[in-house]
Amino acid sequence: MQSPVAERGPQSFDRVLSSMCTEPHPAARRAAERFLTTNPGDPATYTAIAELEHDAVAGLATVTGLTDAVDAETPTALAAHGYVTSGGTESNLQAVRSARDRAETAATATHDPVVVAPESAHFSFHKAASVLGVELRTVPTDDDGRADVDAAAAALDDDAVLLVGVAGTTEYGRVDPIPALADLAVDAGVPLHVDAAWGGFHLPFSGHDWGFDVPGVATVTVDPHKVGRAAVPAGGLLAREREALDALAIDTPYLETASQASLTGTRSGAGVASAAAALDHLWRDGYRREYERAMDLANWLADELAGRGLGVVDPELPLVAFDLPAATFEAVRERGWRLSRTGAGEARVVVMPHVSRESLSAFLADLDDLL
Repeated sequence: MQSPVAERGPQSFDRVLSSMCTEPHPAARRAAERFLTTNPGDPATYTAIAELEHDAVAGLATVTGLTDAVDAETPTALAAHGYVTSGGTESNLQAVRSARDRAETAATATHDPVVVAPESAHFSFHKAASVLGVELRTVPTDDDGRADVDAAAAALDDDAVLLVGVAGTTEYGRVDPIPALADLAVDAGVPLHVDAAWGGFHLPFSGHDWGFDVPGVATVTVDPHKVGRAAVPAGGLLAREREALDALAIDTPYLETASQASLTGTRSGAGVASAAAALDHLWRDGYRREYERAMDLANWLADELAGRGLGVVDPELPLVAFDLPAATFEAVRERGWRLSRTGAGEARVVVMPHVSRESLSAFLADLDDLL
């Protein structure tokens, strides 16, 4: 009898238009397989993967504009300024946890910690609020789907421990006004966390001010397993100050490593190694070429959809949201296209590295047939 596992194969990306994951780079795939059974959670034991995590963090530091994120003298001291997480959810939760715990030690500590975030923030912040016992205070976005700075200012009070900005929202690909939010955070005496899980590998080429080059940005989420083309799971959490990661560390007396800052304990080295390999092969020109390709393709798709009389949200990053009647949306999905909706009901297409002009032309042909 054939095994159920043998009967199944991985899903093809040919018709996947909604996902922010993609095919890993071949070098990243090979690296993931080589280091699958190593454990970055105990870097003193697994020194090779610890060195690769040092490389990955250094690469992510460059992507996010943080040039002094790692100490070359102590390459295993990865908790100092960043580490490779399981993805954006862990990174965002850890950023909230760090801000909450650091605020608890302040002279003006609050008993009711509040995180202020735009309503466009990823659902992982709702998870973080539930797990960590903090209040998530969401504020409206403006007419273009970006955080309303005045609303954020009004929401910041003595209980606030963290302000969140999003650089590449999951629904519309919008980039919040990070410099203005950073000014608010500095004035309020709270850290600013930037969630750039998807957008982070596009943003260095987009002309936005969004990362550690903006004074006041304290922590950043950026996911190599999205546009970075590492194998899943491979997220990233970076911090400007050592103390932000130190706040997460707990003693691990039975390991060779004395403390651990990651949320997960034992974790596969596959994500770490693949992130290091992808960054080594693709930064900087490879990612720049992908941004330009994807942005051109997103603008082309937006024009094609508008030409068919469909309402389209102008893409800021390579993500296209557009109006599509409910019956047509379901009919497209029945033809095998993996498509999702925004909270407001628009269809959304994420132009990931596996999405090509040919695949979108085939999608449009099906759409024409159905319309």
